[in-house]
Amino acid sequence: MTDASANPVQPPLRAAIIPVTPLQQNCTLFWCTQTMKGALVDPGGDLPKLKAAVAQAGVTLEKLLVTHGHIDHCGETGTLAKELGLPIEGPHEEDRFWISRLDDDGRNYGIAGSVFEPDRWLKDGDTVTVGNLVLDVIHCPGHTPGHVVFHHAPSKLAIVGDVLFQGSIGRTDFPRGNHKDLIDSITQKLWPLGNDTVFVPGHGPTSNFGFERQRNGFVADHVLA
Repeated sequence: MTDASANPVQPPLRAAIIPVTPLQQNCTLFWCTQTMKGALVDPGGDLPKLKAAVAQAGVTLEKLLVTHGHIDHCGETGTLAKELGLPIEGPHEEDRFWISRLDDDGRNYGIAGSVFEPDRWLKDGDTVTVGNLVLDVIHCPGHTPGHVVFHHAPSKLAIVGDVLFQGSIGRTDFPRGNHKDLIDSITQKLWPLGNDTVFVPGHGPTSNFGFERQRNGFVADHVLA
């Protein structure tokens, strides 16, 4: 478990990244430092590992959040929600078809997966609350049609799932993936959040939007000019 928010002054939000499943998907545990209430974003699997991380942080989970319906991101989200009695928020309902096939995808990928119904589907412009924190929901289709991003403006932090990575972008060769939609999501929805916004991707190391605008071989400003 790596700390993604080292700051000598107690910030309103703290976060830790816990890679899960054989695909090493970045599940993010974040919490409100005032209330110590938290949420897991994309708890796709390795539930004992996630529970241990929550206990180590001393956090009380309030809800589970999902960026999109791929199995490495939400295969065991429904199972964890039932075990802990927690609500699930996200993704956008356009990803319902992905969630409906989690059982089949689990067998195909050799990863535990079970179908679930979120307590709340999210749409662009919604907010989610965790403790005293309020995060903005940004609908960013392309990798999947119902992909959402969670943004905490005061912390300049975005949890972007598989929309953007350090040096790369999400795949669009899955059913209902769309390359143009993905590029539009990144350039029209993410870049305006600010160059100094740090993002947690679904896989690999964190980065910031300014660095990607300079160096990313797929969406840097000079590449798209």
